[in-house]
Amino acid sequence: MLSLGQRQAVVDDPPIARALFGDTRLSWLWLLVRLYLGYSWITASLHKLADPAWMVTGTALKGFWVGAVGTPDKAGLVTFDWYKGFLTMLLDGNHYVWFAKVVAFSEMAIGIALILGAFVGVAAFAGGFMNWNFMLAGTTSTNPVLFALAVLLILAWKTAGFWGLDRVLLPLLGTPWRPGVALTPEAETASAHRARPAPGA
Repeated sequence: MLSLGQRQAVVDDPPIARALFGDTRLSWLWLLVRLYLGYSWITASLHKLADPAWMVTGTALKGFWVGAVGTPDKAGLVTFDWYKGFLTMLLDGNHYVWFAKVVAFSEMAIGIALILGAFVGVAAFAGGFMNWNFMLAGTTSTNPVLFALAVLLILAWKTAGFWGLDRVLLPLLGTPWRPGVALTPEAETASAHRARPAPGA
């Protein structure tokens, strides 16, 4: 609905968007996407968690960053100077030692959250952010596909976890702009009234 004057203009979503991103009857579709993405992140994490080059020395990530930045005799894969500068700073500070662990554990956490359907929008955003960084570093592989699927899950955050923990978590905890039943004074008051014995009991 569009309104003029000082009132705020609101544009309704098209029916296809309402069906895809707001109708729980199609949440089975997002369950399939979630399972695929979650499996992809967990399998990517498992080999890192078992590899000392990731979990001890961080040299695996160092090699990835060096290939992205380049060496005096070989051009790097990074296109943007600001991102090249960012990676160079991390390399110069030997930050790959701890950052490699962050990457491995983050991939596992994202995968578990997506499969369980817990805070799907947040998990999908985190996964998409990692895909975006991999692509900025010049790695294509499956990242464009995973990034696109993550964006779709972000758009479908209200229903993507309906067949998962979000079915309970979202009504219970709510969102930053609308607290759930567990975080509202009204819910606490109602709970107190229910727990209070009736007169003469």
